[in-house]
Amino acid sequence: MVLGEILNFFFPSSDDQLDNFAQRRQQITGDMAPKDVKKGGASKAPKSSQAKKAAQAALKGVHSHKATKVRTTTTFHRPKTLQLSRAPKYLRKSIAHEPRLDEHKVIVHPLNTEGALKKIEEQNTLVFIVDVKANKAQIKQALKKLYDIDTVKINTLIRPDGSKKAFARLTADVDALDIAATKLGLV
Repeated sequence: MVLGEILNFFFPSSDDQLDNFAQRRQQITGDMAPKDVKKGGASKAPKSSQAKKAAQAALKGVHSHKATKVRTTTTFHRPKTLQLSRAPKYLRKSIAHEPRLDEHKVIVHPLNTEGALKKIEEQNTLVFIVDVKANKAQIKQALKKLYDIDTVKINTLIRPDGSKKAFARLTADVDALDIAATKLGLV
């Protein structure tokens, strides 16, 4: 019996029960519930205000996306926001260092061993000994500056004697054998 009353309270079945429900809700919560409960109809708000609300919801979003920051200490420190303007009286370094790896330091010399010549003929690839600290981008740039060569890919390896070997695969429109003969003087 008690369960039936609770269900009827929350889920009224007829119109007088609906009115009864509104009155009970007003008594319990103390708020002003609407006096006339209309059946089956949404609130008749003007279209412009509905459109404004929809636009605002689309702009801001309906769910909040505030990220919660995990605090790991009980002491609160204000953030350090002071940024003093810099006006140095003198340069800390009088002369800037010359480039540590320019194109002449990057490429030590081209390699003309039997294996390297085989790579030139069969795979359109030039082989160089380069500086150990040079990366692939620096090797590519040095080849472009020194020999005016465009490379597709550069592979590198460190040899057992500690030097770095670079394999520069050239573009299809350029012949590696021709460049080795004319610009490098290998063949």
